[in-house]
Amino acid sequence: MAFTAQSNFEHEQKAAVGVLLVNLGTPEAPETSPVRRYLKQFLSDPRVVEVNRPLWWLILNGVILNVRPKRSAHAYASVWSEEGSPLMAYSLKQAKKIKAMLPLATQTPVFVELAMTYGEPSIPQAMQKLREQRCEKIIVVPMYPQYSGSTTAAVTDAVFTELKSWRRVPSLRVLTTYHDDSRYIQALANSVREHWEQHGRAEKLLMSFHGIPQRYFDNGDPYPCLCRKTARLLSEALALNEGEWLITFQSRFGREEWVKPYTSDQLKTWGAEGVKDVDVICPGFAADCLETLEEIRVENKDYFIEAGGKDLRYIPALNDRDDHIEALVSIIKDEGAGWL
Repeated sequence: MAFTAQSNFEHEQKAAVGVLLVNLGTPEAPETSPVRRYLKQFLSDPRVVEVNRPLWWLILNGVILNVRPKRSAHAYASVWSEEGSPLMAYSLKQAKKIKAMLPLATQTPVFVELAMTYGEPSIPQAMQKLREQRCEKIIVVPMYPQYSGSTTAAVTDAVFTELKSWRRVPSLRVLTTYHDDSRYIQALANSVREHWEQHGRAEKLLMSFHGIPQRYFDNGDPYPCLCRKTARLLSEALALNEGEWLITFQSRFGREEWVKPYTSDQLKTWGAEGVKDVDVICPGFAADCLETLEEIRVENKDYFIEAGGKDLRYIPALNDRDDHIEALVSIIKDEGAGWL
């Protein structure tokens, strides 16, 4: 691949710092064709699905992409709004607020761009915008509080792949995790307390995180451990006793064993045991999306009620709450120490 010169570079130009916010991604529309394109890109990433590539190609293209897009499109349609995809809508609001607040916290020129690992705006597109702003230093901020090879590392793969075509490579820092940052934990605790004040407190608080295959953990992915620490710190911030809360993992896919306990199984168990109401928070999601608004708020609520429960109340993701944005800005400033 040929390297291209940065034609607008000037020696007297004051160096700027770029902040690249990255979330997972979303289809362009809740329709079969866009969902198929999105799923193909997402599920083709070897960071996401770690199996024999030729075999997976056959399964993905021969079976999954012929069956799942229509079902997923229906699910996306159930959470789509006038603003579009919830994940994109909240991510844009987050980026706008961070973009407004971050320059106020530093004397260094700062430019903020939003990207998605899959779909658009893509990581290459966002990085080119930072390049055009002459950002000689870039802070990459994957919007995943808990590191995983299937999420955070997938972001770094895309960033470094893009940099292969740059002649002038910027200094780079990657925020790999903020799972135990006190400011993030406090924002989570605030959101739970506010929910309790408005809706009352349920018998149980379930902290549901996106799952990964057990095999990934066995091979060294620290993600489940980071999730458990987040859950423990949140329970301590809320002064919860043992038995009042539990951590589970959701969104499993395929037939192999995933990290346990499973969210759906636990809710069925509680319903059968006579637990009447449950509050559910998903601390691993920086913005609400299909996995929270449809999988938790609808699908898993149905599992709980069908098993005998009475009510499941979902506590929204931190989204663009002011305390969340303030926490992220502070965390970004810490990551950019000496730069900002």
